[in-house]
Amino acid sequence: MPENLHSEIKQVKISEEVQKSFLDYAMSVIVSRALPDVRDGLKPVQRRILYGMYELGNHSDKPYKKCARIVGDVMGKYHPHGDSSIYDALVRMAQDFSYRYVLVDGHGNFGSIDGDGAAANRYTEARMSKISMEMLRDINKDTIDYDPNYDGTEKEPKVLPSRFPNLLVNGASGIAVGMATNIPPHQLGETIDAIIAVAENPEITTEELMEIIPGPDFPTGGIILGRSGIRRAYETGRGTIVVRAKVEIEVSPIGKETIIVTEIPYQVNKAKLIEKIAELVRDKKIEGISNLRDESDRRGMRIVIEIRKDANANVVLNNLYKHTAMQMNFSVNMLALVDGQPKVLSLKEVLYHYLEHQKVVITRRTQFELRKAEERAHILEGLRIALNHIDEIINIIRSSRSGEDAKPILMERFNLTDKQAQAILDMRLVRLSGLEREKIENEYQDLQKLIGELKAILADEAKIIDIIKKELLEIKEKFNDERRTEIAPGGPEMIEDEDLIPKEDSVVTLTHRGYIKRLPASTYRSQRRGGRGVQGMNTNEDDFVEHLLYTSTHDVILFFTSKGKVYKAKGYEIPEYGRMAKGLPIVNLLNLEKEEKVTAMIGVKEYDENAFFVFTTKMGITKRTSLSQFANIRNNGLIAIHLHEDDELISVRLTDGSKHVVIGTRNGMLIRFEETDIREMGRTAAGVRGIKLREGDWVVGMEIVEPGQDILVVTEKGYGKRTPESEYRLQNRGGIGIKTIQITEKNGPMCAVKTVDGTEDIMLITNNGILIRMDVNDISCIGRNTQGVRLIRLAEDEYVSTVARVKKEENSEETETAETEENHK
Repeated sequence: MPENLHSEIKQVKISEEVQKSFLDYAMSVIVSRALPDVRDGLKPVQRRILYGMYELGNHSDKPYKKCARIVGDVMGKYHPHGDSSIYDALVRMAQDFSYRYVLVDGHGNFGSIDGDGAAANRYTEARMSKISMEMLRDINKDTIDYDPNYDGTEKEPKVLPSRFPNLLVNGASGIAVGMATNIPPHQLGETIDAIIAVAENPEITTEELMEIIPGPDFPTGGIILGRSGIRRAYETGRGTIVVRAKVEIEVSPIGKETIIVTEIPYQVNKAKLIEKIAELVRDKKIEGISNLRDESDRRGMRIVIEIRKDANANVVLNNLYKHTAMQMNFSVNMLALVDGQPKVLSLKEVLYHYLEHQKVVITRRTQFELRKAEERAHILEGLRIALNHIDEIINIIRSSRSGEDAKPILMERFNLTDKQAQAILDMRLVRLSGLEREKIENEYQDLQKLIGELKAILADEAKIIDIIKKELLEIKEKFNDERRTEIAPGGPEMIEDEDLIPKEDSVVTLTHRGYIKRLPASTYRSQRRGGRGVQGMNTNEDDFVEHLLYTSTHDVILFFTSKGKVYKAKGYEIPEYGRMAKGLPIVNLLNLEKEEKVTAMIGVKEYDENAFFVFTTKMGITKRTSLSQFANIRNNGLIAIHLHEDDELISVRLTDGSKHVVIGTRNGMLIRFEETDIREMGRTAAGVRGIKLREGDWVVGMEIVEPGQDILVVTEKGYGKRTPESEYRLQNRGGIGIKTIQITEKNGPMCAVKTVDGTEDIMLITNNGILIRMDVNDISCIGRNTQGVRLIRLAEDEYVSTVARVKKEENSEETETAETEENHK
């Protein structure tokens, strides 16, 4: 290796070099690419496009120019990052569904709200829009600073004068390194009024500003739900706004309903939205839609969703809001560059910084105009002197060999400056006429008046603010339009519009393999004891219904898992399927962990502070915790009970704090004790012993017992019985208990224990998915130490897997009689 080359090699630490290089890259992206300036609301590429078009003479009152020419000019002079990035930014500035007030007047195919791309830049034409001319107004009056371009051959503006608040009016979005911005667009007139309000009252509050700017105004319209998200975003710079599509429900003379979508949320692709709706209908995740078509044209958007006669349009609409982009969250992050540094800004801060920018612009413009006026007045003073001594000046010029010889003589004789002397030498003879002399004098007097006014403006900030207000109001009068986005009461708490969902009793089933579904409770008719049952669900050979809950579509369902955690969902969030359908994997509904299995489902109507959950685990541990501790459950669940190793949660019951608890085991033992024997514990506590288990035994169920109830036990081989609760004496918690059923080869081990009072039906589900529903009064009421009677006939290798209480079916006796008569036939 040559010595001179070796001497140029530097030893550096790779970690330090990577850190320095990445920081340089990150700052370049943040400052020079992804984030807008708070003053003009533009990213560098947008600013360069507008300035390039302005310098090209591509103004709003001039003919269109090919976009390829504009892109080439901007790329060659200011933005050497490739033509696609420039053209993409230019196209977006010309889309009326992307910008609230377009900054580029496009001619040709500039894409569509369906996601269609723009034509190639050789086909499209553009020019500055009328309002974008206001972005560069007064730029030639020394109102802003310039920087050298990338190769030092040109100058480009650091910021545009931006005579209207573009950052808020058109919003901004961009992803930098480690940060991102997402500022929604706003209505021009409201934003200008807010600027004026801040100028008049610097101590104005966010609430007062929200009386002027009620919220964002998206170019695609839509409806914003609630003001809480808007207020949070305006106060802190961050917040979430819920936006819905605007719809109408039309009813035909024959009563058929049709949903008409006329506006969709901002940045939603219409074609993909329609495709998503069709997919949900095809997969039967949304029921009730008979036809779907797009009737949008140049007059506006119109998506037609026809509803089946047997469906409710409001229910379908609510499901569309839930499952599609017809309702979406707009995450506001008002991040912008302030003095070159990224900063999250409140609404008032954005308005303040824009106002300060306009003060600088007006001050520099006034200084520029004052300088020009004083320079012109200076020349006119020289011309006035010349006119008063015109004969002598003519003699001096005639006697001089050249103008250069005459100039110093004039300067010395009449005490003139170089510029004044040159102006006299350049003066035409026509200026000697009386009319021209009068014009010079009038112009001089007007300039003196103007100079006085300009100096007065510079000496009084209030006058500068008055000018800002006046010029903003002129822009408002010229470009203001109607608000497009409606703001309706509601917000995140009303995302699920429960009033639109019918209240109905339902049966929720969950299989061993984790498939969940909801069916109307009327699906299953009551049968006589000992019947064969009906098919309740198609399952795989190794799957069966394990949990069944009788609830309402408006109840909160709490899911307790084998790992001692709890999750929640509303009843209507459980998808409704047909009787023979398998259902939806519960992992698609709840954020369950690996190998986590639901062991109990409980419906809750309200979080009563005087209600409690009683927990029992497989190893006989029990615990009591207030229901109120489960009011706020995150999407990833909460700890409901701390479990010891090799233990799992078996049963959970809701109580009022003064009940008796019964715990039954696989070997037919049962213990009864007072609930108050279990002290109230915290949500994450482990609990205490509820029943002492013998070797090889484990808990199969726990219930709350009331005076006068019967205790129903069921075995795996389909036998069961009722026994009065009075036959079970009260014991102390933690004992072995007493025998509740005689376990034999014929009836098999106990699989369930329930408390009943004769007003309910019982559902039995086998491992093959066979389900039978019967009146509990059809089950024999016999003593504790007996085998029970047959409840369901089972096939070989079939066993009872789940037992559930359900509300007694109305007219069950008529159903039974009809069925009996049918059997006799």
